[in-house]
Amino acid sequence: MAAGLARVEGATPRTDHHGIEALIAAGSYRQAVARCAEVYASALGRLCMAFTGSQAESEELVQETFLAAFDAFPTYRGEGSVRAFLYGIARRICGRHTEMRARRETKLRLVHDTSRGADASELALARERAERARAALAKLKPSEREAVVLRFEADLSFKEVAVACGIDEAAARKRVSRALAKLRAEIGEE
Repeated sequence: MAAGLARVEGATPRTDHHGIEALIAAGSYRQAVARCAEVYASALGRLCMAFTGSQAESEELVQETFLAAFDAFPTYRGEGSVRAFLYGIARRICGRHTEMRARRETKLRLVHDTSRGADASELALARERAERARAALAKLKPSEREAVVLRFEADLSFKEVAVACGIDEAAARKRVSRALAKLRAEIGEE
């Protein structure tokens, strides 16, 4: 009967509907990381991709995130969602990676061979808009860039952005708002 009740409770929406917090609380960190990978790997991959612009780098950073989460689970206090906890770890890892890459290399500009075809001009226009957006994001303060990427690319709530960034919800709202205003001024509203 308890197992049936656990299944029913697992089906109802609540903070930890994936059972990860229970695994962490029980000290089953390997199982918790495995479950996190099942549930959050693709979303974390999209987040890391937004920060790095590289599929290969994002895959590595997701793996680093799960390794860091495994190490951090003993200190997890459950103040926010596991999702926000993981996004906070990924944000820090991506930030360190981006800083190291910027120090190591001069600006890296990817030049793609545009295929000849009817849609080549559309591809060039899309690439130009993407480059302008990346350039505008790069001009933001790191804290503002992280907040706006977490809010819109990772689709975190302001509360989750706050947990991931280690700030309160009002500050998260303010950072996102400031970042959006700067982005609009830089690239205009399209």
